[in-house]
Amino acid sequence: MRLRCVVLDDFQGVATEAADWSVLEGRVEVVALREHLHDEDALAAALADYDIVVTLREHVPFPGSLISRLPRLKLLIASGMRNSVIDYAAAEAHGVTVCGTQSSGTPPVELTWALLLGLARGIVQENNALRAGGPWQSTVGADLHGRRLGLLGLGRIGSRVARVGLAFGMRVCAWSRNLTEERAEEVGVELAGSKEELLSGSDFVSVHLALGDRTRGLVGAAELALMKPTAYLVNTSRAAIVDQDALLAALHEGRIAGAGVDVFDIEPLPAGHPMRTAPRLLATPHLGYVSQANYTTYYGQTVENIQAYLAGSPLRRLP
Repeated sequence: MRLRCVVLDDFQGVATEAADWSVLEGRVEVVALREHLHDEDALAAALADYDIVVTLREHVPFPGSLISRLPRLKLLIASGMRNSVIDYAAAEAHGVTVCGTQSSGTPPVELTWALLLGLARGIVQENNALRAGGPWQSTVGADLHGRRLGLLGLGRIGSRVARVGLAFGMRVCAWSRNLTEERAEEVGVELAGSKEELLSGSDFVSVHLALGDRTRGLVGAAELALMKPTAYLVNTSRAAIVDQDALLAALHEGRIAGAGVDVFDIEPLPAGHPMRTAPRLLATPHLGYVSQANYTTYYGQTVENIQAYLAGSPLRRLP
């Protein structure tokens, strides 16, 4: 019997073009959904007739309550090798195999710098003014050379962001609870004495930490108050690391120069959400992982995972 597979959140309509799904022809029927399904009832109804579900990053939670409502579900594939919104115990209890794919750290590094540079040089404001016949030059760019870049996290992505900062001639420092002097020296950056010292002394702050109990809400109202009024904050990691309400207040009150944000507490952002219209905010709709190379990997390895599952030897099992 042919299995049915659904690909969730194919926003750009490219999932079936990014890989060769024809190798599954005759065995698996593939359907891609472009519209995001927001609530559990809608998901349960839409996914009820599928044996395989492909989910993009962590947009769609799969708690035990949803998994129990999908009796046909046999295989759940997530892009990336870490997913905090899947109930793995419930999946195992209901006989659902969960697999992941590889994910490159390069696209989020590049987007981090796109946001930082866009903020520093007023790119969006100047472009909009030029196209609308507005003033010729209305901003004065913030220099990078000689300025201090503070990184919260110096892992796979943070270390690559650091090297770009060094190439710009910035003074780069980093902090995280487990960061050592040796690791900082290895990357060629300074180890900040504390989170507070990093925030208060940096001209640009960029977040590159995994979300967990110790990092949730790590940057709140008290931490934002430490930043210079001329400083910028960039977050391409996880929304919950930075208190969203505190950030909105800081932006509206002009307590920091601006922020570049790619991640949000609710995704996709509802129409009318305050993050859509906040001042001093350069925001993108979670594009950190969205690149041609990453999509080729995601969907190419998804096809491999389905083939391996059909052969009885699942690949890249999670967690």
